[in-house]
Amino acid sequence: MMDFVITWANNNSGFVGVLIFVCTLFIGWVSGIFRSLRRRPIFQLRMIPGPTQCSIISTGTKHGNYDIHRTAISIYLGISNIGSAASTIKNVQIGFHWHLIPFSWLWFKNTILYFWVEHPTIIMEDFQYSFGGNIKVFPFLFQGSNLTGNNIDTYLDVGRETNGVVYFELDDGFGGRFPSPTKDGNVVIKVAVEDVFGKKHKKNFKIPLIAIEEARKYNPSFGGTYATMHQGSA
Repeated sequence: MMDFVITWANNNSGFVGVLIFVCTLFIGWVSGIFRSLRRRPIFQLRMIPGPTQCSIISTGTKHGNYDIHRTAISIYLGISNIGSAASTIKNVQIGFHWHLIPFSWLWFKNTILYFWVEHPTIIMEDFQYSFGGNIKVFPFLFQGSNLTGNNIDTYLDVGRETNGVVYFELDDGFGGRFPSPTKDGNVVIKVAVEDVFGKKHKKNFKIPLIAIEEARKYNPSFGGTYATMHQGSA
């Protein structure tokens, strides 16, 4: 059999050469696909102490028998690229469970599943805190800063980290349309950071639920974006 194979290959050397060339191209193509699949960004998320907080703000008005409120959340987020390819942070979303009584479609949709806030909100002032006469200004992740003049840079090369505050505010709602509190006075949120390739990197965090007066020690405009917008459009 071996002699037959050798004789056949010698007699058909041109065909064998083409066959080897095609096989080489195919193997290179397949290995390139696997290399590209292995090369992908992986964002590792962490919550940094500072203006990471949630507040549920009463508007002083009612919808029927329900108080109307507004929810504001800020997260001081650290993002590291521990993958094998660079990417840009495209968007940050947060999800949470509503504070509803079972069993209804809204309860299933927003308590068993997550209610998602799909885009950050602009806030009028910088997040800062006073420490005995010194002021610490916290950087934004997306929004520019009047105080620091920092440019927005959401490109993460492999092994690089960035951090900044991301702010979310929901327009007025009523009933249980706010993050369900835990027994220890916190709320659980799921953070989803989307890279430029469309992949979402998610992690759950527990953040403090505090009164609006405490939250505004970090930013006097906390919880006031929608009210300001409505005043401006009036």
